[in-house]
Amino acid sequence: MKLTWSQITPEAHYLSRRAFIAAGMASIAAPAIALTGKSSAFSTDEKPNSFEEITNYNNFYEFGTGKTDPATYSGSLRPQPWSVKIGGMVDRPGNYGVEDLAPDSALEERIYRLRCVEAWSMVIPWLGVPLASVLEKAGVQPGAKYVSFQTLLDPEQMPGQRASRGIDWPYREGLRLDEAMHPLTILATGLYGKVLPNQNGAPIRLVVPWKYGFKSIKSIVAITLTDMQPGTTWKMLQSSEYGFYANVNPQVDHPRWSQATERRIGAGLLGGRQETLMFNGYADQVASMYAGMDLAKNY
Repeated sequence: MKLTWSQITPEAHYLSRRAFIAAGMASIAAPAIALTGKSSAFSTDEKPNSFEEITNYNNFYEFGTGKTDPATYSGSLRPQPWSVKIGGMVDRPGNYGVEDLAPDSALEERIYRLRCVEAWSMVIPWLGVPLASVLEKAGVQPGAKYVSFQTLLDPEQMPGQRASRGIDWPYREGLRLDEAMHPLTILATGLYGKVLPNQNGAPIRLVVPWKYGFKSIKSIVAITLTDMQPGTTWKMLQSSEYGFYANVNPQVDHPRWSQATERRIGAGLLGGRQETLMFNGYADQVASMYAGMDLAKNY
């Protein structure tokens, strides 16, 4: 079933939200610039979380460890102008502007489930482009097997980087090339029809909906094609808890908690928990990429 975010959110609520955000939230959210995107068959028909929930409950340690810290402290980030350095095993390396990688005319609406490794979840209406289209623009060379990503390193703009917390800044992530080229994998530049807010990874972030949320790196400044599996921040920090793949798997618990169920943000005190789905509900589309792999070892 194809749905757009505007169909799911009552029009009156949407219009009043736009007015509210434009009037009073510019310092912590995106500018009041309307975006549109083509509908996508990859969108879920589940009800999205509200804009307020999505933009005020985040993990983004570059701005603090509290869930509201990113909304509170991310006003220091300057997302324009912004370029992404694409290099490594590509035919056309260089610095690409966000507007070149994800032009407004190419944006798609992707309403995706998000499952955090901490066992909470949301549904988010992203706007973005397939990562495959960006990699094809740069020209992937034969022999490339992995794609690595890097977040901005700038403690002035990202004050949370002044504290180590055991993290070797900048934040790094990576995907296998077939995962990166999968049509579900996108680079998002907006949500709820607006430019991506700072606290959600402005101006451009990765979204891989069948993996735990920490794989979807924010505020990307570098994408590198390589033939070696790249180091990733949480795996380097604690490899026994956070593997390279980080596929959502209710059958493999985190060492400190169960992954069998999740708490949907916004469900309320009586909302209870819901069962976590294999690959976050995207098994039909992605399970074949892991055929024959021991997912308890390749977690």
